[in-house]
Amino acid sequence: MPTPYSTTATTLDVYPNAAIDSDISVLPRIFEEHISIAIFKRTLPAEIAISANAQCQTSRDWQYGWLGSPTDALREDLYRKLPEPSAGDALIEDIATVAEAIAYLFDTDTVGIRLRLLTAAMCPRFHCDNLPVRLVATYAGPGSEWLPEHAVNRAGLGAPAPNRPEIVRDSHAIQRMQAGDIGLIKGSGWEGSEERGLVHRSPALNEGQKRLLLTIDPA
Repeated sequence: MPTPYSTTATTLDVYPNAAIDSDISVLPRIFEEHISIAIFKRTLPAEIAISANAQCQTSRDWQYGWLGSPTDALREDLYRKLPEPSAGDALIEDIATVAEAIAYLFDTDTVGIRLRLLTAAMCPRFHCDNLPVRLVATYAGPGSEWLPEHAVNRAGLGAPAPNRPEIVRDSHAIQRMQAGDIGLIKGSGWEGSEERGLVHRSPALNEGQKRLLLTIDPA
């Protein structure tokens, strides 16, 4: 697997269903049966943060989609469609590098990429994705929030209803990824994790706050 970032390997695992480390080699741990989230913690390099923040200066919500191989065609398409392409080089290269690594990890030629600039929470209720696996990474703004398994009441999942219990057993256990972190999240579509996919949500945004979110689905 490509290793485009210089990091110090420090195991940060705290919860049984999570693999968290400051080395990119943590991501393949998503294949372990009991792991529902693998997080590569990284400090976003300054040039990428500057490039990402430049895309957040537009006053409207914006999104980009790509389905295909993470080749130079992806880089060229991103450059044409970013809100501020003149400042996009570092962000584009990072997205392409991450997409190439995910394609390699899951042995696929095709990935589905979405890059969104958000001014409100996209999925504010805790939920579990109905798909095998998804990469999530926030370039600007607060990161995705997730629950360790002991803090989840799965009987509360689904559309809100008067008789549904609360999903969160312990609000103090809510975890949040940081800008720059790269996370792999198992959904209920992962074989063997139909009842153990990660429960997570989009973070609330303050008035005037923006979030630049990348998601990648191996196809």
